[in-house]
Amino acid sequence: MSDSRNYSIKQLSKIQLKVARQSRTILFLLSALVAIILTFTLRDGDFTKTQDYVLFLLFFAIGLWITEAIPPFAVGILIVGFLVFTMGQESTMDAKRYVQTWSDGVIWLFLGGFFLAEGMKKTKLDILLLKIAAPKFGSKAKFIVLGLMLTTATISMLMSNTATTAMMIATVTPLFLEFGKTSKITKVLLLGIPSAAAIGGMGTIIGSAPNAIAVGALEGIGIKITFIEWMIVGIPVSLLLVFMFWRVLISKYEIGNETLSLDFLQINTEEPNKEFEEEDKIRKRIVLVVLATTLVLWLTSQWTKIPVAAVSGIPIVALTMLGIIDADDVRSLPWDTLMLVAGGLALGLAIQEQGLADFFISKISSVELNFYILLLLFALTTVILSNFMSNTAATTILIPVAISLMSITEGFNPVVLPFVIGLSASCALLLPVSTPPNAIAYSTGMIEQKEFRIGGIFIGIAGPILIILWTLLTTTFF
Repeated sequence: MSDSRNYSIKQLSKIQLKVARQSRTILFLLSALVAIILTFTLRDGDFTKTQDYVLFLLFFAIGLWITEAIPPFAVGILIVGFLVFTMGQESTMDAKRYVQTWSDGVIWLFLGGFFLAEGMKKTKLDILLLKIAAPKFGSKAKFIVLGLMLTTATISMLMSNTATTAMMIATVTPLFLEFGKTSKITKVLLLGIPSAAAIGGMGTIIGSAPNAIAVGALEGIGIKITFIEWMIVGIPVSLLLVFMFWRVLISKYEIGNETLSLDFLQINTEEPNKEFEEEDKIRKRIVLVVLATTLVLWLTSQWTKIPVAAVSGIPIVALTMLGIIDADDVRSLPWDTLMLVAGGLALGLAIQEQGLADFFISKISSVELNFYILLLLFALTTVILSNFMSNTAATTILIPVAISLMSITEGFNPVVLPFVIGLSASCALLLPVSTPPNAIAYSTGMIEQKEFRIGGIFIGIAGPILIILWTLLTTTFF
C-alpha cells in the first residue's frame, strides 16, 4: 500500500512539474508578444533601432516581473545580457557600461551589508540584541509587542528583512505554542513582526533593495546621497510607522495591560564548554568592532571623503580574514538580490541614455502637473505594483520615469520623488505574497490571508502620506 502511495505521489509531482513548465513557457512567450505589440504601438516614427530594442526590453522585463515566468533575478541577468548583445552591434555604443553596473557602488554597499548581516547571524548577535532590548519594555503584553516590533525594525535596518522575520518568529514560537493559533497575542505578533521588518528596511540604504535603486539612480545623474542623509529621512518614518501600526493592532485585537512572560527569551542554561564560550566571545567582539567601524565610516563619509562603497570592503575583508565568515557562508549570501539590482540599474541607464523617458514625458508636458499630486500618484502606484510584483522591480520601473520628470517639476528638490518611490515600496503588505516577511508569517499556518488586510490598507495609505510629508520637510536641508 505504501509503495502505491509513493508511486502516486511521484507521478503527481511529475505532472505538477510539467504543468508548471508549460505555464511558465506560455507566460514567457506571452510577455514577449505583448512587449512586441506595445513597442510597435507606442514607438515614434523617428526612433532608432537601439531605442526600439530598449523599449521592447522595458515592456518585456515588466511582463516577466509581473507574471514571474522566470525568477526576478533572472530578469536582471537577461536585461544586462540583452543590452550587451543589442548595443554591442552598434559601433557608436559602448556596451561595457551595462556590465559595469555589477560593480556599481550601490552593489558594493549592499554586499558589505550582506557580510555584516551574516556575521551577526553566525555569532547570534541579532538574537542577543533581541534578548537585551525586548525586556526593557516591561511585562505588559502591549509593550512587549511594541518592543518586539521595534527590535525587529532596528535589526532589519542592517539585515535582510526576510532573515530578520525568520529569526524573530522562531524566537517567539514558544509563545505561539503556549497561547495557540487563535490567541490575539499570536495574531498581533504574526502581523506586527513581518510588518516591522518590512518597514524597518526603510531606515538605511542597505535595509531594502528599493533604497539602493533610488540612491544608484540619483548617483547616475550626479546627485550623491550619503548614508546619514538617507537615515535622516528613513529612520523617523520607519519608527513612526511601526508605532502607528502597533497602536492599530493593539486597538483592533484589544491587547491591554495583561502581563506576558518573557521566559521564551531566556538563554540556554546548559553548562557551556568554557573553551567554546571564550571563542564565542572573541567572535562576537570581532563582529561588534567591525560593525561599529563600518557604521561610523558609513555615517561620516561626507566628512572623511571615504566612499561608502570602499567602506564596504571592511566587513568583506575583516570577517573572512578573521574566520567569522567562510566560503560556504559566502555561497549562501543573497546574490540573487544583487543580480536584480544590477539589472535594474542597467535598465534605468539604458532608458535614460536612449531618451525614452524624456520622449514620453514630452508627450504629457503640456498637461499641468501639480507636484504634490504627482508625488501621491507615484507613491500609491509604487505600493500597488509592489503588492503584486517584486518591490525592487516596481522601483526599477518607476524611478527612471520619476527622474525624467525633473524637467517639468522645476523648483522642487530632485531627490524627493526617487526618495518617495524607494520608501513607498516598503509599504506593500496587503497579501502574503506581497513581501517575504508576510510569506514567512503566513507559512506558520496560524494566520489567514484576510488578516493581512489591516496592515496592507493602513500602511499602504498612511505610509505614502507620511513619507511624502517627512521627505518634503527633511530634503530641503540636503
